[in-house]
Amino acid sequence: MSSIITAEYHQFEKIPTSIFSDAAEASLYVAREIAETIRANNAEDTHTVLGLATGSTPTNVYDELVRLHREEGLDFSKVITFNLDEYYPMEPDSLQSYVRYMDEYLFNHINIPRENIHIPDGTLSREEVIPFCKEYERKIDKFGGLDIQILGIGRTGHIGFNEPGSSVNSKTRLIALDSLTILDAASGFYGTENVPRRAITMGVGTILNAERLLLMAWGEGKAPIIKETVEGDITGQVPATYLQNHNNAEVILDNGASAELTRVKTPWLIGPIKWTDELIRKAVVWLSLKLEKPILKLTDQDYSEHGMNDILIDFGSAYTINIRVFNEIQHTITGWPGGKPNADDTTRPERKEPYPKRVLIFSPHPDDDVISMGGTFIRLADQGHEVHVAYQTSGNIAVFDEEALRFADFVTDYNEAFGLKDQNVMDLFEEARAFISQKTPGEIDSEKIKTIKSLIRRGEAKAACRYVGIPDEHIHFLDLPFYETGKIRKKPIGKEDIQIVKNLIEEIKPHQIYAAGDLSDPHGTHRVCLNAIFEALDELKGESWMQDCWTWLYRGAWQEWDIDEIEMAVPLSPEEKNRKRSAIFKHQSQKDRPLFPGTDKREFWQRAEERNQRTARLYDQLGLAEYEAIEAFVRYIP
Repeated sequence: MSSIITAEYHQFEKIPTSIFSDAAEASLYVAREIAETIRANNAEDTHTVLGLATGSTPTNVYDELVRLHREEGLDFSKVITFNLDEYYPMEPDSLQSYVRYMDEYLFNHINIPRENIHIPDGTLSREEVIPFCKEYERKIDKFGGLDIQILGIGRTGHIGFNEPGSSVNSKTRLIALDSLTILDAASGFYGTENVPRRAITMGVGTILNAERLLLMAWGEGKAPIIKETVEGDITGQVPATYLQNHNNAEVILDNGASAELTRVKTPWLIGPIKWTDELIRKAVVWLSLKLEKPILKLTDQDYSEHGMNDILIDFGSAYTINIRVFNEIQHTITGWPGGKPNADDTTRPERKEPYPKRVLIFSPHPDDDVISMGGTFIRLADQGHEVHVAYQTSGNIAVFDEEALRFADFVTDYNEAFGLKDQNVMDLFEEARAFISQKTPGEIDSEKIKTIKSLIRRGEAKAACRYVGIPDEHIHFLDLPFYETGKIRKKPIGKEDIQIVKNLIEEIKPHQIYAAGDLSDPHGTHRVCLNAIFEALDELKGESWMQDCWTWLYRGAWQEWDIDEIEMAVPLSPEEKNRKRSAIFKHQSQKDRPLFPGTDKREFWQRAEERNQRTARLYDQLGLAEYEAIEAFVRYIP
């Protein structure tokens, strides 16, 4: 990189930023720096003071630290820790407690003395909180301050629980949580109503006093706030921007979280780059949308004024490049996702042969298939392909307790109405009602309640498939073991999970596989389900029939592929959009108000329609045909 480019680079990024291919690789980088610091201090016979974070972001870091302790003898006996925060009020043995989290992920697996562990106390009375916070600060100072503080980042830009408006000089204190933070935490508490409204947190000033700061972020969902943090102005409305004033801070990202940074999204604005086919397409799409001009109307001057003059020098005039990119995008559009028989497939995204195809759609939860690719699902069935659907998990934790109670009531009433007199069935409703009436927020369901909730999701999935036109024998419920914990936090993917997926693929020998391609979700169900598929495909790659099997990735309910990434775009007519909506409506337990809505309060059908219509609008803005909606896919090639 030349000095000119380096200057431009620093002009955009105001904090040193490292980008890794995925969260696992990035986490190794952080864990190794922590380990090196501990080893160096141990060699000097002095302690190491670590500031620790919780949530999904640092879990791989803790896994690696545990591995280093067990396999390489990393010694934590001189390590002193201070956690960033804790919900208030919060019992230490609660499922959502950060005390429990730290024990499960780290402390129970290393040789750290218990007296060296410090976590804000969520059991204090209000009168005790202020003295506790002052003492927390005093203890940090007593040990010489934090050597390393690791951080995640919330969508509001909060670090710790320092919400927008926090002072740069703030210290450990009790704060009120932002409504967006509460919404983000809802899944862990089985609903927003169960999320504590307050938390005890280290202050921004406390954090900034650390010798070294490492802020981590994974996935596309964090990309917008990372851009503000790294490239934006310092503001109390985005507390993470205060890190720009720290002389030893670093931001650690995976590819997904880096997506909005200038050097990733528009690297041609930094300086000369090596143009590839993918970058040219990305740049032309960006330029067209930025200028609100169809691709075929872009001029040489447009290219030159927006850092893209090198394309013209290396590849010809704007006219030539415009036609090339326009054709590439146009060729992604197909109304035949399974391939059109007896047609020239030279420029089509899918092969015409064989026809009909055996198609296997993997759905992480029992509704991802119709939410994310319902229109394509319907097309494949209507066009005569042999379509199978595999639901990888039961989805039972996403059913409201009152739904389970309603179904238990129905079963007992049905039993009585038909004079079946099975006492076990007769007792089912009373047992379910008794359990639910005494259930505490976040408590794991009993086995019977979990079974009832699983059967509710299973029945809804069957109804949706029958509506599309899929026979019952083509509906597969895998119930992968990693999911069946009854908790939000799942087990790691195991050999049994992979074998179940592998067995089904071997049985069907599909020509097409569709899977939820949420590649940058490091800990969610979608990511684990996708890993199970990838592992199974890797084990099967030597089979001769696998040479004729193509894998297409769709995105989940919250995001879509960028236009320049899309390799197959399936347009939907207004009628098909409505049919897709009807298929989604079959999942009644997720209708009106999903148990885990995430950060979007809209119903799933509304999110899906908006996403599909937005994709269609973008194609239209680029100068291509105007459609009601479009579902998008990217091909996965192992």
